[in-house]
Amino acid sequence: MADGTSQAGAEEFMEKVFADYAGANAVFMAAIGDRLGLFKDLADRGPASGEELAGRTGLTERYVREWLAGMAAAGYLTQDDGGRFGLPAEHVPVLAEEAGTMFLGNAFFDYSTNYGQSFHELLRAFRSGGGVSQELYGPEVAESIDRFTAPWFEHQLVPVWLPLMPEARAKLEAGAQVCDVGCGRGRALLKLAQAFPRSELVGLDLYEPSIQAATEQAREAGVGDRLRYELHDAAEGLPGTFDVVTTFDVLHDSADPLGLLTAIHDGLDPDGRYVCVDINCAERSQDNAGPMGTVL
Repeated sequence: MADGTSQAGAEEFMEKVFADYAGANAVFMAAIGDRLGLFKDLADRGPASGEELAGRTGLTERYVREWLAGMAAAGYLTQDDGGRFGLPAEHVPVLAEEAGTMFLGNAFFDYSTNYGQSFHELLRAFRSGGGVSQELYGPEVAESIDRFTAPWFEHQLVPVWLPLMPEARAKLEAGAQVCDVGCGRGRALLKLAQAFPRSELVGLDLYEPSIQAATEQAREAGVGDRLRYELHDAAEGLPGTFDVVTTFDVLHDSADPLGLLTAIHDGLDPDGRYVCVDINCAERSQDNAGPMGTVL
């Protein structure tokens, strides 16, 4: 033990590290349950043994059995004396209600597993600088972001956020030229197009698979005549002048935030409105301690 180091203090920190490791294991197992529909099956069909759940989902019983035991050990599931596992009613909104207001069975799990693909490339970037290509993460990460932000756009954007911005809402109602920068798979603009039929909207993103997915969703929703998506680097300038420009959880991820804000400013009509939704955290890193600070 190093000079000045207490045995109790070291053991306490060791317990914290072990708890973090246990949490990482739980998140990985939960990601399996999310992606394979196990949580949703337990929510819809009720408790099951490993054999029953494997039969209901078409998966291999040996793996399902271990997954159930692991999730029960982590406190995600319950287990009765007969060997059947259930999803508590209080856990259903968090794990099984897709796009619900409390749903976390998306980015929290997806990020922690999908982003592992970039680990070795991230080590390289630490040594030599530069970035990690978005293509390395693959379209599944773009889908994860869409799932993570879905509750915002399904439940908050039109009924909650826009009433707080009456000038922007008035422009949308009258018929605005709208640009969403960093649109991803396009869910926000789709909701705006459906809510404000007089407006014309364009979404910009640097990731082509997201543009393709967004375009297809707009076509299926029947708003493709007023809503389009373009592969475009908005930091180099917007493709026109707009009454409303939006960024949803984008600015903090920009490689050039000042350039992006400048382009938005220059692309706004003199009476236009910029709608920015982004992380709310303290300016000083030491004021961002704890679980949320760790995430931020």
